[in-house]
Amino acid sequence: MPIAFDHIAIALDEIPVGLPFVVGELGGRYCGSGDEGSFLWRQYRFVGGGILELLEPAGEPGGFLHRFLTARGGGVHHVTFKIDNLVRRCELAAELGFEVVGFDDTDARWQEAFLHPRGAGGIVVQLVSGPGDDSEKALQEPPPNDPDPGPPVVSLVGLRMGCRDLATARRLWCELLEGEARPGAHPHVRWKGSPMRVSLIAGPVDVPLAVEVECLHPVLLPQGPHPVLRTEFEPVDPRHEDEPRHDLEPVEEDDGGDVYLLEEP
Repeated sequence: MPIAFDHIAIALDEIPVGLPFVVGELGGRYCGSGDEGSFLWRQYRFVGGGILELLEPAGEPGGFLHRFLTARGGGVHHVTFKIDNLVRRCELAAELGFEVVGFDDTDARWQEAFLHPRGAGGIVVQLVSGPGDDSEKALQEPPPNDPDPGPPVVSLVGLRMGCRDLATARRLWCELLEGEARPGAHPHVRWKGSPMRVSLIAGPVDVPLAVEVECLHPVLLPQGPHPVLRTEFEPVDPRHEDEPRHDLEPVEEDDGGDVYLLEEP
């Protein structure tokens, strides 16, 4: 089974407050949700197949999303990759110098582990293995309180990442996760059969910079981070790309600590 870039996850205080933008303005279509006890999740699919997941904290204060929101105020929390063999991939991750946390293979239908953001480019990378089901991402009847979907005006192109060391970034995205990088100063890493990519921008810190979108119809995107999602949505044209326009300003060094992480099982 080839490795696939499955979705981008964004944390916010309450999922419904992000839906007027994700659904009403960008045209995301509901394709699933769940309650995991310490957090809620809801996924929306866009033209081309890219998926955005919204995360909301639940349960007692002090959970991983509570910590993340307190420390960061929200924004991109993790990316999820579906892989072939969890044990083998985690062994390779350790050999390549990445810290594996939250390993759980007790359920054959959903085996998962996470790469700590301290060594994985400033973002949690979730590795998931299991039999999978293409119907999982089929569009579904949205929850009754969802806003009416607007026209599908964007395609999710992928995630733009600032990185201090392109060699380490390539070791993560290309060697461990078997992505194919376009040569150049700002490589785009792609996965066969996956609609989304990771774009690497050299800079002084490891940090998610923006969700890249292709505008299929006119849409007004906020300048800078969205006020609710705390995430920048950057328009790109994958067919006619110039050098990336996003300038990474120096900020105070921050390795993320443990504010991203799921509780150990």
